[in-house]
Amino acid sequence: MSASSASTDPTCDVGIVCALQIEIAPFLERADKVHKVRGGDFTFYGVRLGEKKIAIVETGAGAKPAQRGTQALLDGHKPPWIISAGLSGGLAEALRIGDIVFGSEVSIENEPTLAIPLQTLEPQPGLHVGRLLTSRHIVRLVSEKQQLHEQTGALAVDMESYHVARICIERNTPFTAIRCISDDLSADLPPEIMGIMGPKGTVRAGAIAAALFNRPSCVKDLWTLRERALKSSAQLAKFLIGLLK
Repeated sequence: MSASSASTDPTCDVGIVCALQIEIAPFLERADKVHKVRGGDFTFYGVRLGEKKIAIVETGAGAKPAQRGTQALLDGHKPPWIISAGLSGGLAEALRIGDIVFGSEVSIENEPTLAIPLQTLEPQPGLHVGRLLTSRHIVRLVSEKQQLHEQTGALAVDMESYHVARICIERNTPFTAIRCISDDLSADLPPEIMGIMGPKGTVRAGAIAAALFNRPSCVKDLWTLRERALKSSAQLAKFLIGLLK
């Protein structure tokens, strides 16, 4: 095999793009082997799951990190298939915290909807198949979620899937989006969430101190939000492991 041909060979069986460490942590805990490397703005993980080799990039939240992280994963590992995985907000009444949404297509405002051809699963209790919506900001209010569902028909909303999908389509790489619901239509997200979260999902200490000063009771809301995120991430890990195995 020549050096030129070897450079185009995949180094893994599948690539996973996630925004935040909390989203992928339970998956890493259940893997057989994990190798972690920092590369520029991103964290990469080389994972063994049985005989499967998986390359993961943790990008940070939002459009540009998702795009650049996906490009870096494709350039470095040439995965034959990429999954955008993480947490999301539920937009439809039928969805509950911990439910899985397997994307059949992904959309964003003022851009064409992108189809996801790897449609292999049938809906069942706790598993929904349908459109995912990518938003340019955190969707905090139940009323806004309901409006987005009425306007788009999307089941869930996140901030990265469309941007990952677009890069994969440009690079002719099969793509799937899998999301677990961490907040549903039962309540608004606490208003403090808009200011305390950094782009990597870390908590800004100064912002949370100010939030506690202004509304001491927010600590309970933020703790509940964190617990839901941890439980939903564990559910996502269980689903991904079953799918990949």
